[in-house]
Amino acid sequence: MPKTSALAQAVSFSASERDAVYKAIFTRRDVRDQFLPEPIPEIVLKRLLEAAHHAPSVGFMQPWNFITIRSQKARDRVADAFGRANDEAAKMFPEERQSRYKALKLEGIRKAPLNICVTCDRNRDGDVVLGRTHNQSMDLYSTVCAVQNLWLAARAEGIGMGWVSIFRDADLKAILGIPERIEIVAYLCLGYVDELHERPELEVKGWNRRLPLEDLIFEESWKGGA
Repeated sequence: MPKTSALAQAVSFSASERDAVYKAIFTRRDVRDQFLPEPIPEIVLKRLLEAAHHAPSVGFMQPWNFITIRSQKARDRVADAFGRANDEAAKMFPEERQSRYKALKLEGIRKAPLNICVTCDRNRDGDVVLGRTHNQSMDLYSTVCAVQNLWLAARAEGIGMGWVSIFRDADLKAILGIPERIEIVAYLCLGYVDELHERPELEVKGWNRRLPLEDLIFEESWKGGA
């Protein structure tokens, strides 16, 4: 019986293929307010979710699920939950930053035609998972890789995506019927856009700046102070 191989030749991408990958990385933005009302076709959504589903995962456990939310009623309830948490968050910043915080647009829940909640089922492969034996957070990190795959695929499709993180998990679980044991990793807003910031919006608006890469690279050992 002839032997079969699951291996394929490893070759570098062509220059145009390589450039497309880097273009998606460098022009990806956290979109909050530029969404168009045009719905995302099911065939495109399937491509995005396939990209997410092909993320690396610890022990190949694939711990993610994707809850798609389109109804206005559900999005209104989620937006209200965000609003309550956002009011709490504003008060956590020093007084001199609170007004700037309140001026930021931090979510597009109502405006984006599609919302997706990405979850992590930490028991999907049982208690002992290959690669998670000494770091129990690896399944969460894997799910974040799925979010990044989705984000880059969305950018390639001309679809903007924003990650909303200002929630009380209990509120979101109650709205979406998520079991207590399931971890919420990301709540995402997606929709077509006709323009994007050339630089990250929080950098454009003076909230923060990109750190120099050379300050973040250490050789052989930690050199960032105690």
